[in-house]
This record gives sequence, structure tokens and C-alpha cells, in this order.
Amino acid sequence: MPPSRALAVVVTLVAVAMSLFHMYVAAFGPPEAFIFRGTHLLFAVTLVYLLYPFRRGSSAAWRAVDFALLAAGWSFILYLFFNYQYIINRIIYIDDLTVWDKMFAVLCVVVVLDATRRVIGWALPVTAILFLAYAVVFTQVKGQVLLEQLYLSTEGIFGSTLGVSASYVMLFVLFGAFMEKSGTGQLFMDFAMSITGHTAGGPGKVAIVSSSLFGTVSGSAVANVMVDGPITIPLMKRTGFRAPFAAAVESVASTGGQIMPPVMGAAAFVMAEFLVVPYAQVALWALVPAVLYYIGVFFAVHFEAKRYKLAGVPRSQLPRFWTVMRDRGHLFIPILLVLVGLILGYSAPLAALVAALACLPIALMRATTRAGITWRSVLDALVDGARNTLAVAMACACAGIVIGVVTITGLGITFTELVIGLSKSSLVLALVLTAMAGIILGMGMPTTPAYIVMVSLLVPALIKLGAVTPAAHMFAFYFAVLSAITPPVALAVFAAAGLAKADMWQSGWEAVRIAAPTYIVPFMFVYEPSLLLIGDWRISLMAFLSASIGVMCFAAALQGFLAGRDAKVWERVLLLVAALLLIKPGYITDAIGLTLLATVYLSNRFLGAGSRATHPVAVEKTAE
Repeated sequence: MPPSRALAVVVTLVAVAMSLFHMYVAAFGPPEAFIFRGTHLLFAVTLVYLLYPFRRGSSAAWRAVDFALLAAGWSFILYLFFNYQYIINRIIYIDDLTVWDKMFAVLCVVVVLDATRRVIGWALPVTAILFLAYAVVFTQVKGQVLLEQLYLSTEGIFGSTLGVSASYVMLFVLFGAFMEKSGTGQLFMDFAMSITGHTAGGPGKVAIVSSSLFGTVSGSAVANVMVDGPITIPLMKRTGFRAPFAAAVESVASTGGQIMPPVMGAAAFVMAEFLVVPYAQVALWALVPAVLYYIGVFFAVHFEAKRYKLAGVPRSQLPRFWTVMRDRGHLFIPILLVLVGLILGYSAPLAALVAALACLPIALMRATTRAGITWRSVLDALVDGARNTLAVAMACACAGIVIGVVTITGLGITFTELVIGLSKSSLVLALVLTAMAGIILGMGMPTTPAYIVMVSLLVPALIKLGAVTPAAHMFAFYFAVLSAITPPVALAVFAAAGLAKADMWQSGWEAVRIAAPTYIVPFMFVYEPSLLLIGDWRISLMAFLSASIGVMCFAAALQGFLAGRDAKVWERVLLLVAALLLIKPGYITDAIGLTLLATVYLSNRFLGAGSRATHPVAVEKTAE
């Protein structure tokens, strides 16, 4: 919190006002785009400069700089508000800018870049600066036109990406904050423990189930790790899992929260805006790949546990399922309200608002969940909702600079032609280039701006080469998400490795091994959109069933175990081939894949005794 008590009170008041404003808008409708998005940015900039000083423990002089930049932030937004009629009535790119227009446009760009740097680091601001430099140095776009695009239009900083943050993200982050205050986190953990804790490698499976549920609360891979990991990682290590593997399981499971419906990461809402479809449609497209993601992780843990004979937690030490559901199961109701609201066709922000308002009253219904909930819980949820939105709000505003430059300079068309040329008109090569770009971009910036940059530069090339539009967007989204668990910069893995006291590189490569099927599935759904539930439902159902078996084969091959013993090299190779054939929809490939799987299963189960691996942790325990 800010150092002085007075400043802490100001932060609380501003955060509460921000949350209440967005709740009002969700209930009664937003004002004009400039006013709504400008107000959202005004709140965000204010909180950023109050909460993120130029440097920790900075002197009064540096704090004065913070407040000067905050005043600049207020000035360029209030200028838009007070001159709104002039701005909407002027002929853009034709009417000359006034001196005030130019001055406030420059202030807007500078403040957005600086505020974004304070919240999420240098990667995205530097990217935006490079795009600005390209527009100024290498194109014929006039400075006045560029400033108009970024400041006085809805194609730049105040564009649709900032609108997504204001309309969608803020409400779902608030929903997550209210869920957290209602004690839903304990429900998630107890629920996961009760259904999977006793099975082979139970703590690893608990991490998978609980982290996928926590994803509905935070939408951030690192945040999921820091909430769930302190409980699941020590439990996994205590039951025999290697520290790097435990860190990898937690990081991969937490990362999947961004792609798991009904509440996905912020980039999913941006996708809905770009494609002009309801958010529920994006969630439907994401459903099968998300389930395949967790099936792969689940079987990776299962085969690791079976290979090293790792038992679960004794049932006597676990909560009972029906007891959990009786005492805390009603806390699932807000999530069901979101799901039902989306199915019935209500707007996503309204569904999130209703669910958020229901969280605490539902928790108060039972004595088992009533403890600790007071009016202070409401205040804390409103403050946390606003504060947790800042990173996305500033990232969306800064990404607007990139989109504005791409649009006004025609860079998107140029880059599309470049990608097509580099890939020699091959869709698979273009997909590889896009996947690499997504992982690289995601190393330095959150998923949302990484996805936005890919949509601006790379996705058009995929569509031009024949990819279905939803599949092209989902492909970019998935690889932006996967950057969180892909070395060398894998933020979710680094967070989990710190909790597990494990080597970061070993944990990173374990994460890649566990999530390996997920690197393949996006390629498959581009070539066969039935995996996105596009087309005949019967074909989609068959594709899902065969792909589920395929990701299980992939996990068995990479973990080196299937049925009765360690898999031999030739068995692992056949399992990999079977996995690829099964993940790719098609009756012929499915038949060949199932035949290979049956061959390996029979060999692994009945032919030759083979040897069981001895787990390093088990050796240490035996010695003790």
C-alpha cells in the first residue's frame, strides 16, 4: 500500500469508485465510446501513479514527478471530455490539429507508455516505441495524421482493445475478487482433494483440478501459481514427486486457466471483439482444446506416478466429497450463474455483474462459509477488483498504439505478404512462424497484448493461406498463452520453481514435456476446425474422442510408461506416431492410431517383465 495513510485512503476511494462505475455501466449501459473508455483509462492512470512510484522509497522530488505525470494524465483525458463535440464533429485526417490537440496527443502517448512500464515492465512499451519509430522514420505518414490516429480516433489508444478492458475484463476481475472474498478458493482446494487426492499421484491431480478452477478467479497463470502452489507443491513433493516435476505440473495447470471456459483470460474477450461474436461463442470454440489440454496434463501426472509407484494421500487425511459439497458446494452457484447467463444470451459483463453481486450473499447462506465475511469484505473486493485490472487496462491502452500504427501505415498488409513470402505460401510454415512469434512476444508481455500484436501482423497471413478465421485467432491465442510455460522466459514456471525450490531450467523443460500435446493440438484444429466445434456435431464428437486418446498416447510416450512397465524406445516412438494420428481428425488416421496403440499396450502389458524405474525421491526416503 502507499506509504502515507492519507494516500491509502485516496487509493481506496478511487478504486471503489472505479469498481462502482463499471458495475453501474454493466447494469445500465455504457456512455459514448470516448467517454466510457476515457473514464476507464482515467481511473487506471490515477491508480497506477498512486500505487507505482517511479522507484521504491523515492524522494519527494521523484514523487513530485509522479504527480506531475498524473496531472498530465488527467489533462489529456479531461481535454477530450470538455471538447467532445468538437472532436466528434471534426473531419479526421482533413481538419488541421490545433496546438492544444498536438500537445495533449503527445502527453497521452508519453503517459500511456510510462504507466504501462510501471505496471508490466518495459517489453510492451519498447515494442510500441519501435512501431512509432517505424511510422515516423520509414513511412510517409505525417506526424499530424499519426497523432490523430492515436489520440483523436477510436483506432488508437481509445480503440476497441481498451473498450474490452473497460467492458469485459473489469467485470470479470471484479467477479474473481468477490469469489476470493467469499472463500471459494477453499472450496476449490477441498473439492479437488476429495475427488483425486487418494489416486496414484493424487496431489499432482489435485493441482490440476484446483488450478483449472482457480483460473476462473484470476485468469493469470502467475497469480494462479502463487495462490495454489504453496499448498499443492509441498504436497506433491511430500508424496514423492521430483521438485522440478511438481513445479512443472503446477505451472502448466495454472496456465491452462486462461483457456478454460466459462471464464477465460482477458485475450478471449479481445478475440470476441475482433471477431464481432458473443464471448460465449469464443468459449465454445475453446472448450475442446482446453479439455484436451487438461487431459494431457492429467495423464502425464498419472503415468509419472504409476512409473515410480507414487501413492496418493490416505483417504483418512482427505476431505470427503459429499461433506465438501454439503458445507461449501453452494459457492459454485456464482460460476453457474455466469454459465447460465451466457447460454441464455445475456451480455458477458451483465452475467459477471450478477454473479459478483451473488457471491457474498450466497456465502452468507450457510454457517460453514459465513465466518469472516463483513462489510469490509465488500470494500476489499471492490478495491482488489480495481487494482487487479490495472495491468490489463494499461496493456490494452498501450497495445492501442501498436494497432494504430499498424492500421495507419498499412504495416499489417506488408507483414502479411512477408509471412506468405517466408513460408513460400505454405500454411504449415506460416503456422510455425506464428507459433514462434507468439512464444517470443509472450516472453516479455502479458497474453493479451501478445495476442493483439499477432492479430495485427500474423493472423491475416494465416487466413489468406486458407485457415478458418476462428481457428487462426485461436491458434495465436494459444501460443501467446503457452509462452508462460515455454523457456527461456517462462514466468509461471519461474514462480512455481521458486515455491518448489527447484532448478528453473529443469522445471521449464519438464513443463514443456507435460504440456507437449498442447503444442500440437492448435496445428490440428487449424487443419480440422471440428476440434473447435465448427461444423457437424457428430464429426466434432468423434474428433474429440480420438484426440483425447491421442493426447493420452502423447503423455505415455513422453513419460515412458503405459500399462505395466517402462516403455521401450520403439514403443515410445509408436505411441508418438499414434498420438499424432489420433489427434488429427479422420477415420483412416484414427484406425491406424488405435492399431498402433493396441500393439504397444499389449507389448507393454504382457510381453516381457521389463523394469520399473526407481524414483530419486523414493531412494532418499528408503535410505532415511
